[in-house]
Amino acid sequence: MELGNIKPAVTRVKRRRIGRGIGSGLGKTSGKGHKGQKARSGGGVRRGFEGGQTPLYRRLPKRGFKNIYAKQYTEVTLTMLNKSKSAEATAESLLAEGIIGKINDGIVIIGTGTIDRPINVKAKRFTKTAIEKIEAAGGKIEVV
Repeated sequence: MELGNIKPAVTRVKRRRIGRGIGSGLGKTSGKGHKGQKARSGGGVRRGFEGGQTPLYRRLPKRGFKNIYAKQYTEVTLTMLNKSKSAEATAESLLAEGIIGKINDGIVIIGTGTIDRPINVKAKRFTKTAIEKIEAAGGKIEVV
């Protein structure tokens, strides 16, 4: 036996058997006390219930709104495009290579970083700097 191999003793906690006599310490009322809502079967209150007082989620003011028509694009930088092995970069090829995790409503190419080889890129949107850098490297862009 060595100090590095010592493991703590496995603690086995016996499950509570409620309603099995007064000797168990959890007999008669089974640890629920006398009467009241929490003593009843199916009793208890929902999450966030504050005893009839207006709950916190209703006391706080509503803020902003969620535009259900907004498009959510996956942002792809030129540095990420550099990691791609293929000569043509599409949303599906980038997803297959593991460069992006999700396509959402399409991809948008952002001009962050540099690109050092010609690559044909198909995407929903491009920034101005991304277009300039891709074309300067000899690549082509196509808005899908």
